[in-house]
Amino acid sequence: MKELVEVIAKALVEHPDEVTVTQKEEGKHITVELHVAASDMGKVIGKQGRIAKAIRSVVKAASSKENKKVDVEIV
Repeated sequence: MKELVEVIAKALVEHPDEVTVTQKEEGKHITVELHVAASDMGKVIGKQGRIAKAIRSVVKAASSKENKKVDVEIV
């Protein structure tokens, strides 16, 4: 999941070198934290959170194959 979020985020931002993704696993629950430059925060979140919601939907669909629950947090 970490790689998926990283690829999507790097495609959206102006400073892809400042994108960092961390992943924490606790049993069947995974938390993915996305860190981007402050100037790119709006591009990752989108108007009314639409892009952030789309990222979470894609990750949720990918994680359903593995029977794991994934939360994506934009920090």
